[in-house]
Amino acid sequence: MTEDLQGGRSVRSMRHDETERPFLVIWEATRACALACQHCRAEAIPRRNPMELSTGEAYGLMEQVAALGRPAPIFVITGGDPFERPDLFKLISRGKRLGLTIAVSPSGTAALKREAIQELLDRGVTSISLSLDGSTPQVHDDFRGVEGTFERTIAAWQIAREIGLKVQINTTVTAGNVADLPNVAALVKEHGAMTWSAFLLVPMGRGSRLDAPTSSETEDILNFLYDVGTVIPTRTTEGHHFRRVVIQRDRLASSGTDHVDSLGLGSLYLDLRQKAGALGLISADRVRRAPMNVNAGSGFVFISHTGEVQPSGFLDVSAGNVRDKTLAEIYRESEVFVGVRDHRRLGGRCGRCEYNKVCGGSRSRAYAATGDMWAEDPLCLYEPGSQ
Repeated sequence: MTEDLQGGRSVRSMRHDETERPFLVIWEATRACALACQHCRAEAIPRRNPMELSTGEAYGLMEQVAALGRPAPIFVITGGDPFERPDLFKLISRGKRLGLTIAVSPSGTAALKREAIQELLDRGVTSISLSLDGSTPQVHDDFRGVEGTFERTIAAWQIAREIGLKVQINTTVTAGNVADLPNVAALVKEHGAMTWSAFLLVPMGRGSRLDAPTSSETEDILNFLYDVGTVIPTRTTEGHHFRRVVIQRDRLASSGTDHVDSLGLGSLYLDLRQKAGALGLISADRVRRAPMNVNAGSGFVFISHTGEVQPSGFLDVSAGNVRDKTLAEIYRESEVFVGVRDHRRLGGRCGRCEYNKVCGGSRSRAYAATGDMWAEDPLCLYEPGSQ
């Protein structure tokens, strides 16, 4: 396999052994949330679960994360809505003292006021991620299930930028909002963000009731994300084949080959690209930030509100519980994590694919669709060996 197919300069790799410690640790602090989002994998509920990790147990979890080695993984506190935990600020302070880089992923609720955002910064949070699933209140609020969510999200975004917090914007991509993606990207450009992350739907929780783009439409969307990546940093969640697209596009660009014909892109791509160009979202003068080769269980670990450890929050397979075993033991030695990192176990087109070490497909989507975490990713149409 050539260096190009391994990623080369097109895809970044972790600087440490991904089998020893993750790059990202995602902790679902609670499932309680005031919103009713259509895609919610957790099917969040209004009240907290009494079986959540206690404050003391959460301290212990953060100590385990800090002990994994230096540099310590980025520790992301998510939910539900983390603001539903009254001990949130104490947890952040403890993590900061342990030397963790801490990010928080709050919901766009009434709790997201200037004072709360300022205290996140004061306690030691370096970045927040906010969800924006449409460019208008009508689209976004309908998706999130609560009126006013769009305006609160935009206000929180502006406040965070004003006080010096980094912001990542997350957008769930569905069949219903795909045409609006250029307008969302324009908002990201206008307000500024360190990253725009497009989440490719996994059919679990409430998300199982939504329509996802087809696999051919997904290719168009990923190529659109590549294009606008010259103006705003783009990445994907559960869209690992974006890294394959980046390698393909970089190779075609270096040879001067037309990517539309070569990759068989469709009318959706042409429409998205035309809109993006009109909005000033494509530039030939800026360098695109390469995506990082991080996959479920390989550089990434998720801990649920009750302590279950999974390769991804969207891969509903527990490898153990931090109440019974250490995070290091589960991540390094459990059958689930060792297995999900083994590319030789991949089946179907993912198993035959020359890009599987830099992509590997969504194990979460494969499991949700088939019950087999090593099956091929049903949202990828690439035929191995064709490009």
